[in-house]
Parts: sequence; C-alpha cells; structure tokens
Amino acid sequence: MNKILSTLAVAAVSVGLAAPALAANKTVRVADDVFKAKIVTINKGNTVTWNWVGNSPHNVKFGSFGSALKVNGTYKHRFTKRGTFRYRCTIHSGMTGKVIVQ
Repeated sequence: MNKILSTLAVAAVSVGLAAPALAANKTVRVADDVFKAKIVTINKGNTVTWNWVGNSPHNVKFGSFGSALKVNGTYKHRFTKRGTFRYRCTIHSGMTGKVIVQ
C-alpha cells in the first residue's frame, strides 16, 4: 500500500498536480515617516497592500502609479510583471521601500 501511495505521489508531481508553493500577498504599514517592511518579496500576480497607521499624511509613489496623499486607509496594487519596483513617499525624502516580484 505504501509503495502505491509513493508511486501516486511521484506521478502527481511529475504531471504538475502537486500543490503549488504558497505565494502570499503582503502588507506594508505606512507609519509616521517609515514604511514597515521596507522590502517585500512576492510572486508575480500577487498584491501588496499599504495600510496607513500613523498620524502624518503620506503617499506611495512608483514611477507610473501610486496612491493619493492620505492619513488613513489602504492602497493596493497587483503586480503583473517580474522585477524590482522602488517606491517612496513624495513628501518625506527618506521614506522609501521596494517590492521584489519573482
């Protein structure tokens, strides 16, 4: 019986029926003058959510997309291309982060 189960498991992996690796969406906290976490790694097709938790206004700006200036709420972006995407808050020069999409 164990030999049959082992053979079935090998067969499932070889034809791609095994469960894929978990590819979690990520959340970045937008606190007062800092992004927590500064670097997140996701798989292509996943979403990053920025969640405002501080008292000061901030935004999340990439080259061609980003959030409005906010004090609370969230901003979500789904990454459909692989690469490294750097972002910043345009009103706080030291407030930067990076999304790595695999």
